[in-house]
Amino acid sequence: MPSHEPEALPVIEALHSTPSRRYLSTEPIPEDVIRALLDAAVRGPSGGNTQLWAWIVVRDPAVKSQIAEWYREGWNANYGARRADLEAAGKLDAVFRSSGHLAEHLEEAPVWIFPVLLGPAKSQNPRLGASIYGAVQQLMLAARAYGIGATLTTLYTGHEAEVRELLGLPENAITMALIPLGYPSRGRWSQPKRRPLDEVVFWDKYTTP
Repeated sequence: MPSHEPEALPVIEALHSTPSRRYLSTEPIPEDVIRALLDAAVRGPSGGNTQLWAWIVVRDPAVKSQIAEWYREGWNANYGARRADLEAAGKLDAVFRSSGHLAEHLEEAPVWIFPVLLGPAKSQNPRLGASIYGAVQQLMLAARAYGIGATLTTLYTGHEAEVRELLGLPENAITMALIPLGYPSRGRWSQPKRRPLDEVVFWDKYTTP
């Protein structure tokens, strides 16, 4: 039975042990825990402290079912079509498998969070509202403390207009991501695999590796 009290994790430990969790159980998440995660999220970055955001909590099975179909369409277009070739080449890795599992079972995650940016729908500024992703990371770190898995994904955005209508968003608002939340059903809290720092960090100016 998952605990509904957060674990007191050192910040650095949390940063190094919060991978994307895509195998999620259907165990309900209490509303007070959801509110605690969102309270942590809104303490995150907001450009100019404008806080032009909304956070949509989705638990309605009908809404999730429809968006999950659009999500699977995006998954198949971007990744699923390559599955047979990758499998034949022996390159079907754990990330691909877990991503495929999430696509197939997305609506089973008990809670979804959509961070929404208010006002920028017609803006041409590619960085507008980017600070919201720092707030998203705070949500995911808070989820980690409660033993709740999360991942950030946008594969539904081929149907952004339909998603906006389904969520009742105003015309000038856009979704920035979908974060499915659930107590993990498989896997562990481990350090995400990343390229070595010396391959990606440059001092003073970029040089070709």
